[in-house]
Amino acid sequence: QSSSPSMPSVILATAGYDHTIRFWEAPSGLCYRTIQYADSQINKLEITPDKQFIAAAGNPQIRFFDIHSNNPNPVSSYDGHKSNVTCIGFQKEGKWMYTASEDNSIKIWDLRAPGCQRNYECSGPVNTVVLHPNQTEILSGDQNGNIRVWDLNANGCSRELIPDGETAIRSLSITQSGSQVVAANNTGNCFVWALAERDTSIFEPLTKIDASKTYILKTLFSPDGKLLATTSADHTVKLWSCAKDFSLWKTLTGHQRWVWDCVFSANSDYLVTASSDQSARLWDLSQGETIRTYTGHSKSITCVALNDASEIAKQQ
Repeated sequence: QSSSPSMPSVILATAGYDHTIRFWEAPSGLCYRTIQYADSQINKLEITPDKQFIAAAGNPQIRFFDIHSNNPNPVSSYDGHKSNVTCIGFQKEGKWMYTASEDNSIKIWDLRAPGCQRNYECSGPVNTVVLHPNQTEILSGDQNGNIRVWDLNANGCSRELIPDGETAIRSLSITQSGSQVVAANNTGNCFVWALAERDTSIFEPLTKIDASKTYILKTLFSPDGKLLATTSADHTVKLWSCAKDFSLWKTLTGHQRWVWDCVFSANSDYLVTASSDQSARLWDLSQGETIRTYTGHSKSITCVALNDASEIAKQQ
């Protein structure tokens, strides 16, 4: 084991309740690095846009680890939340990070300065946040059923939606073009809206998808905007065709327990999923089949992070 391993250009990592982050060789399924995370379980993983660091959200701290070395210790920590950190994301150039927590708050962190620069209070535990591609608005979904739009320029909440009463919003996703947003909730419903280009406070209802009879844990648009994925407590992953009124295209079966998270490859041809069955799976979406299973975690896997962007760019 060399002290400076040659870095795979595809970064694939998983984490969960066994207090470890595992890095995988995507094609072979080999785990080449394990980081111990003593503080807590890990709720979310996110790779910085420059592919230098992986951020792990726990309870209640956020830790950054160096992707390009074997250093087992965090290189930086962000403390300020008081409960489980449920979401993490980055401004597209990596200048700042946004986080959300069950402590009812959303925080903005300038990565070039210490501490938290902004704090937005919500009415309940925040389960999900996404950054609009315009980089100036954050959408949040909370346990009390509220969706809010936070205007970073105006430094406040500009819009509030309650699609399904007090049913908890579990996951939000927005297309890379910013033209559509989806919210998935605890009763298995997905609500899709069209967003106006000039006035993003206008949400025009497009459709409601009855995606599952139980919790939807994650919903995600593919990078090319053609597919919508939903992962569920019913052990399945469903793919919906955006161009065909969000009709069901494929159901991916194989996981034995709840499917907590998913991420598309940069070319939208593949999906990686994470499950309570202690495995992650790589799916070839054209076949609807698992082509690799990643095993080694001793408890539930709650999150997966993937960055294969440079590989796709090389192939084009």
